[in-house]
Amino acid sequence: MKPNAIVYTSSTGFTRQYAFLLGEQTGLPVYALEEAKKALPAGETIVYLGWIFASQIKGYGKAAGRYRVCALCGVGLTPTGGRREEVRKASKAPEDIPLFTLQGGMDRGKLRGMNKLAISMLTKGLQGQDQRSP
Repeated sequence: MKPNAIVYTSSTGFTRQYAFLLGEQTGLPVYALEEAKKALPAGETIVYLGWIFASQIKGYGKAAGRYRVCALCGVGLTPTGGRREEVRKASKAPEDIPLFTLQGGMDRGKLRGMNKLAISMLTKGLQGQDQRSP
């Protein structure tokens, strides 16, 4: 299956950056999932990128319900290539779809609601143990 577009869901902008970088390299149009619903017909073949939360690729279920996903990419805080099988299982992605994981980042200023609260609580316990890469 050859993709006709790249569709993404991003929380703080890192997945969006990857999607547009991939779009530049492939020449494929890039849409946020909500934009894609208006611009692409159901059943279109896409590459989907989403941010990882609790090992799941956010938005993948909605994207897979509307489009034919030929490749899947999750962007999270773990190193590139890590936790692929865990992410595949939690996201319920079929084995025949190539799945990639990429290291992104987190912009705390863009977090909202429960995500902001959870990260705040988590990082309080890690103070003084900062070993994050840039």
